[in-house]
Amino acid sequence: MPSPSFPLVVFDLDGTIADTAPDLAAALNAALVSLGRPAQSLEAVRGLIGHGTRALLRNGLAATGGGDEALVAQAYPVLLSYYEAHICDHSAPYSGVEQAWDALAAQGVRLALCTNKPAALTDRLLAALGWQNRFAAVVGGDTLAVSKPDPAPLHLAIAQAGGGPAAFVGDSIVDIQTAKAAGVPVIAVSFGFADRPARELGADAVIDHYADLAAALAALPGAN
Repeated sequence: MPSPSFPLVVFDLDGTIADTAPDLAAALNAALVSLGRPAQSLEAVRGLIGHGTRALLRNGLAATGGGDEALVAQAYPVLLSYYEAHICDHSAPYSGVEQAWDALAAQGVRLALCTNKPAALTDRLLAALGWQNRFAAVVGGDTLAVSKPDPAPLHLAIAQAGGGPAAFVGDSIVDIQTAKAAGVPVIAVSFGFADRPARELGADAVIDHYADLAAALAALPGAN
């Protein structure tokens, strides 16, 4: 078996390894409707995801007339309660991701997760998807005092997973900025929640399916 390109691969969560937009949209809309705001379409919400659930609410308020932090504080418990109760009603893995993980694991590659989703919600979703034992490290959006695109969460995920050369896989400009700030090569998936075409994000590589991951990793700067 060939040696792995990187001993560690870190993944973003929402829009990268799982399509969580339907459940996030439902939670956001529950909060918006509680304020008398119009519900947003699934496609509109996809472009609002990436900075965590509180930022999702801020973005939703901005798209429906604006709102200050007092309004965020009023509606956030509604979003949180709904999302906790419905976190995996419709969320699902992207095609081929589990097979790609199995192939990496067979080469001895460690996997880690670095997301802006709050840690408690991340753990709940991973359990619902049966992924609670997939990762050597899981860093959530509130694990540290800062979140992506600050590089500290990615550095922490790498350290907690055992360190060494690593690559990052994400779907949004937040992920690309994080990886670049951390000095880590990065792959963008084209099927996530980015607010622009994946090939305009500035990633080192773009994949359209997880069947392409191994080849993309092998072609990254710093690959073995």
